[in-house]
Amino acid sequence: MPLGRTSSIRGSQIAHVSSVKVPVLSPSSIPTIWEEIQDLTGPNRFLNFSQVFRWEQSTRDNQTMILDGMYTDRIAALDPWEMRNKNTVAGLDSRLYGKFNIGKVENTWVVGSDFRQYDYKWNVIADKTPGYNGYPGEDGYYLVDIFNPHNDYSRCVDIHSSKCETWNGTYNYSYFQEGVYFQDQIKWKGLSVLLGGRQDWVNTHYHGTVYSNRTDDHSITLTRLSDAPRPQTAFTWRAGLIYNFAFGLSPYFSYSTSFIPQSGSDWQGRPQPPLKGQQKEVGIKYKVPGRDILITAAAYDIDETNYLVTDYLHPGYSANAGRVNAKGFEVAANANITHDLRLIASYSYNSMTYASTNLTAAAQLPDGGYGPAASEKGKYVQGVPRNMFSFFLNYSMPKNIIPGLAVNDGMRYVGFTYDDAVNTFKVPAYYLFDIGMHYDFGQKIPILKGLQAQLAVSNLTNKYYVASCGGNYACYIGQGRRVYGNLSYSW
Repeated sequence: MPLGRTSSIRGSQIAHVSSVKVPVLSPSSIPTIWEEIQDLTGPNRFLNFSQVFRWEQSTRDNQTMILDGMYTDRIAALDPWEMRNKNTVAGLDSRLYGKFNIGKVENTWVVGSDFRQYDYKWNVIADKTPGYNGYPGEDGYYLVDIFNPHNDYSRCVDIHSSKCETWNGTYNYSYFQEGVYFQDQIKWKGLSVLLGGRQDWVNTHYHGTVYSNRTDDHSITLTRLSDAPRPQTAFTWRAGLIYNFAFGLSPYFSYSTSFIPQSGSDWQGRPQPPLKGQQKEVGIKYKVPGRDILITAAAYDIDETNYLVTDYLHPGYSANAGRVNAKGFEVAANANITHDLRLIASYSYNSMTYASTNLTAAAQLPDGGYGPAASEKGKYVQGVPRNMFSFFLNYSMPKNIIPGLAVNDGMRYVGFTYDDAVNTFKVPAYYLFDIGMHYDFGQKIPILKGLQAQLAVSNLTNKYYVASCGGNYACYIGQGRRVYGNLSYSW
């Protein structure tokens, strides 16, 4: 698509004509992906058919302790939680596409339909056993001396044991989404116009059970949660235009709307509403004549409604923050400095605030207490950096030395973020270094054409940094050094 980036605030596509959206995977997730692509091209360019089937599964196991407050000036009260989830996504996308001309006007069109089945299961366990560390009567808190910390926590989550106090919740959320879409890209001389639309039908379902033995006689109570299937429907569209001047400059403008079902429920068991958005973007692209250099710049304004944030008072759940707005710009350069050396650099500024919300929060005071509750409206969204920068170099070895081998290195900078919704404290900025290499076997051995290997190391120096914080409840350490590789084959 020549109309530039059409991404939402969190990086997923807005109103993509057809996609099987894959949940973002954390480093602790274990993904399993299977995909099959069929492409049947007819004897002419007017009509083609393609089909993609995708199946993915990921699991995550997380054990954490959340700071609930200070028991004394030096004793912290921590709340032990365990969370496990499993995501499964299956989708099939079928489309017809082709080209035709009306005089000097070229049309590239696509129509199609797709479906997606999404199943999300998660389990939350809370250890509420009192009396840790010789402090009787504390309601399930693990008490730690912050000046002399220890690690002797012994989990007690057996719901059938009279020695443990715990509750265990298992929740199941699923939705089935089907849609039809169309798009036409119209080109006349240097002008290209893009028009597209999509109609979605979604049916969601939620049910869960919560077991607890937090009674006087440690008897087990059972609470069942359920929600009747909730049909949802929406029409989204996108439009844009770009003009390609002969000297390499291409200004463009685009507008798009979005509709994305959201998984899970709030802490009261109510399914989350779909994320709806709209985006305006204006930008330019410049291809230096006679050189392999592309420079781009773009400014955008994005609104998203039903934006979910972490519910720190109820671990494992999300809260609806209402409407958020992001305004910003991006500049990027992609250039071959020499025949073998390539540069990729980018900078982005993103000011993301709560435009309309019913949520309130209290700022933490220096003495450890809290101020009065205040509206989050107008505050910066926590955990979202305003400044990001990256710089990478890729060097391909000359064919007379090691054909097919390339090495790369670079750095990433992530600016400061706020720790809570009322912007009490700043989480410091950080920068990381990465290196990698990839090898194309077909460059050396023609019979192995399509076989590639890749090895990469992220956070090369194993830098210790705080990636984000959730108020005064918890901070999350960033991913340390990670070495990973893959072997792929393309037909």
